[in-house]
Amino acid sequence: MIIKVKVVPKSGHQKIEETGSNSFKVYLKSLPEGGKANKELIKFLSEKFDMPQSLIEIIKGKTSRNKIIKINLNERI
Repeated sequence: MIIKVKVVPKSGHQKIEETGSNSFKVYLKSLPEGGKANKELIKFLSEKFDMPQSLIEIIKGKTSRNKIIKINLNERI
């Protein structure tokens, strides 16, 4: 499954909002430096979707607020 995520770093809280079909806005506490926000995003999504972090991958936008995320549902079975 592929989803689009717009990240809002330094927001002071964690929250996810659905903005469309397979599109989300995710608020994160971390700063967007040194990959901290990306790590927090993967951890947060793994908790929300109840799956291991290893099944979630940022495939586009590692240095951007707009990201394309691949969730390997086939591996989950």
